[in-house]
Amino acid sequence: MLDQSEGYTTADGRKIGPVVMEMKNITLRFGGVEAIKDISFDIREGEIRAIIGPNGAGKSSMLNVISGFYVPQEGQVFYQGQPRPPMKPYQVARQGIARTFQNIALFEGMTVLDNVMTGRLTHMKTGLFWQSMWKGRAETEETVNREVAEKIIDFLEIQAIRKTPVARLPYGLKKRVELARALAAEPSLLLLDEPMAGMNVEEKEDMSRFILDVNDEFGTTIALIEHDMGVVMDLSDRVVVMDYGKKIGDGTPDEVRGNQDVIDAYLGVAHD
Repeated sequence: MLDQSEGYTTADGRKIGPVVMEMKNITLRFGGVEAIKDISFDIREGEIRAIIGPNGAGKSSMLNVISGFYVPQEGQVFYQGQPRPPMKPYQVARQGIARTFQNIALFEGMTVLDNVMTGRLTHMKTGLFWQSMWKGRAETEETVNREVAEKIIDFLEIQAIRKTPVARLPYGLKKRVELARALAAEPSLLLLDEPMAGMNVEEKEDMSRFILDVNDEFGTTIALIEHDMGVVMDLSDRVVVMDYGKKIGDGTPDEVRGNQDVIDAYLGVAHD
């Protein structure tokens, strides 16, 4: 069982709760290659937790372990105090975990609204019969889910493109639509895989604001991977740093910024 001790208070006065997920001695191999080597860290309720590191550090592999897509050969993932067994994606979604992807994974031929509505699938309980009849429970359920989707569209300020096919959108707006779809699932833990990759400065500022707003207004716990160090240091409550599959730093942004191992990794000091 996890140590469910009290959380902490951030510098800006936010209350961070107990541990909701813990990675304990995680080792992940692909054939003879160790992508992750005996890494342990936790994610606490209500915090923004960043995972950073140079290219090839194992960050995306770790996010895939957190999301349940990869099952480590050694170690254990704990979620809400309990060991998590191997699970299918829909089971992970039902646990309240949603994610975005490094490479945008939207339905290009569908509208923004329809893409966001796909995030509500785990909340749709009526069967095929009632849906085909489009009466009673199915109609009520559709109305409720559409209201949630529309509120998220408003929240992310994409009302003007709600009926636009995703294929017509620029890259930065597609990233925002993908965030909207993840939020439509109403997750308690949101995983963001390089949410600002490929964005210009203005788009990064917008996405940073939305991430902070999601955390503040919805109370959503967020774990993210991001290469932009300035963004990570501004957004995150705590940062875990990986290099060549190993953990080389873990702490507040200020602590990580002053960690010599982290400095060496980013400056390219030679490895033995």
